[in-house]
Amino acid sequence: MNQATFTPPSRLVIASRESALAMWQAEHIRDRLRALYPQTEVEILGMTTQGDQILNVTLSKIGGKGLFVKELETALENGSADIAVHSLKDVPMNLPEGFTLACIGEREDPRDAFVSNDYDSLQSLPAGSVVGTSSLRRESQLRERFPHLKIEPLRGNVQTRLRKLDEGQYAAIILAAAGLKRLGLGDRIRAVISSDDSLPAVGQGALGIETRAGRADLAAVLVPLHHADTAACVLAERAMSRTLNGSCQVPLGGFAEVQDGKLRMRGFVATPDGSRMLRAEHIGDIENPEALGKLIAEELLKQGAGEILAALND
Repeated sequence: MNQATFTPPSRLVIASRESALAMWQAEHIRDRLRALYPQTEVEILGMTTQGDQILNVTLSKIGGKGLFVKELETALENGSADIAVHSLKDVPMNLPEGFTLACIGEREDPRDAFVSNDYDSLQSLPAGSVVGTSSLRRESQLRERFPHLKIEPLRGNVQTRLRKLDEGQYAAIILAAAGLKRLGLGDRIRAVISSDDSLPAVGQGALGIETRAGRADLAAVLVPLHHADTAACVLAERAMSRTLNGSCQVPLGGFAEVQDGKLRMRGFVATPDGSRMLRAEHIGDIENPEALGKLIAEELLKQGAGEILAALND
């Protein structure tokens, strides 16, 4: 559709989870769209997903991150919403037939954040300190680097996790820096963890906007929100994870960056206890990001990632 001749819709409805962070993301997109299209009425349809309701079990045991997306896709399918805003690290690598990621927004800080009331860094934690994280990716990297620490599961929204820390249940917790910054909680970050020490999750820090496939009208609306460099990075990362059949049941990370007009990408697959850590790194063409992601995945498979993944899926 020619952007010059396209007419914005009179009304747009955004489907979103109702957590504070998800609503921030939806409101951010709503405000961008209202600024771009003043004549369009933009509303948010807040929804509670299965992933928000089940908080006493780790995601890897109850079906994975797709639990945060399914209800929003139902709203797209039945026409009660036009677009759905997601944190891309929560979006399964394979979307159901009939849906597409129409837009990938500019990435916030993709790194992990160390949050503690008593300690300045992971290195300063005494042996036996309890560190909370909901992520097998973070857990495996922590166990490899700090075998003397005790890693315990941590579920709930950002505010719930911070409350559990403040109640003394953990000496420290690890959260995504992007979520804390978006919620105005950047002052809770004691240290941002280098991507060399904690490789981020696929898509971490980036927002994706999902629509029904074939909605050229909505694709045209979203063109100004699309960020090409972020999209290239995220497409590479998602291709790696897709090739490995990655999910939150799998301790893996994938992180691409634009450097000197090229894509530099790193990836890893590990055992949950961090005793075996496979790593790969390559530079690729920014115009063909998915080939780079597949290359990283294939190298990890050559190193034995298939055995780790098969054992985890048993």
